[in-house]
Amino acid sequence: MRYTQLGRTDLQVSRICLGTMTWGEQNTEAEAHEQLDYAVDQGINFIDTAEMYPVPPRLETQGLTEQYLGTWLKKRKNREQVMIASKVTGPSIFYSYIRSGGTHLTKQHIREAIEGNLKRLQTDYIDLYQIHWPERNTNYFGQLGYQHRDEEQNLPIAETLGVLDELVQEGKIRHIGLSNETPWGVMSYLQLAEKESLPRIVSIQNPYNLLNRSFEVGLAEISHREDVGLLAYSPLAFGTLSGKYLNKAQPAKARITLFERFSRYSNPQGQEAITAYVELAKEFHLSPTQMALAFVTSRSFLTSTIIGATTMEQLKSNIHSIDLTLPPEILQAIENIHKIYSNPCP
Repeated sequence: MRYTQLGRTDLQVSRICLGTMTWGEQNTEAEAHEQLDYAVDQGINFIDTAEMYPVPPRLETQGLTEQYLGTWLKKRKNREQVMIASKVTGPSIFYSYIRSGGTHLTKQHIREAIEGNLKRLQTDYIDLYQIHWPERNTNYFGQLGYQHRDEEQNLPIAETLGVLDELVQEGKIRHIGLSNETPWGVMSYLQLAEKESLPRIVSIQNPYNLLNRSFEVGLAEISHREDVGLLAYSPLAFGTLSGKYLNKAQPAKARITLFERFSRYSNPQGQEAITAYVELAKEFHLSPTQMALAFVTSRSFLTSTIIGATTMEQLKSNIHSIDLTLPPEILQAIENIHKIYSNPCP
């Protein structure tokens, strides 16, 4: 395993991070524990979860993912050996069942959220606490073309950052990060932190994969200049970059087969790009999955690639992608495909 410094902290996190959002929906508690045991044995020390998980989010399952991680931590008694990243849910009419609809990023709502996180995780602190998505109206989750609303009443970022500062001072969280953010949002948090001597964000968790490299426009420069590295989620684009869904295939128990809502990477342009990347991998006798992951992990602005799996076979393949270094000719071929299919699935 390889490791990277988390922002400007003294923490070294594994270049591969174990994602957890299938636990409680597609994976049982026993399967979650098996994944954790294997990942830690392979040198992974970074685990990402969220208040909202598992996905797809439902009232009946909300919080199970953190609970499964919590029972593992209690059983293994190894809390100091791993770094836990979790998230506070942002506002949405679809998640009114979370904290009785109290999902704004206010002092009251964040304090209520963190107590729930800690209880489910059976720990008294979280290493990295992230804002799952912004309070304000902006473009994320695949939205393009920002639409401004003059009448919008935004919660000041100062209130959100202020309560996070209190939680840091109380020892309930060690560091803070953002997720599904824009360049304006990241710089606003950084500028406010510097001006008011508040905690500085150390990471940004956004989607990044061969079908969606939009992070490179704007945010990559911030990552480098401000030491706010990317935690890349969906590095396999919901598994589509494995090639298993090509030609309208629907593998049994696969995410897109089970849940039609996951259509973000299934448009015609995306399918053409996937075909091109899969053919490239086969030309060089590589696993399409490992090639896609190795590309993400090779990026200079990356802190960690968040992998997820529903089977141990998938997990092992994903983790061992860390051993693959893509040669210059493959990287150039990827760029050639990217010029033809530039961000077909943002």
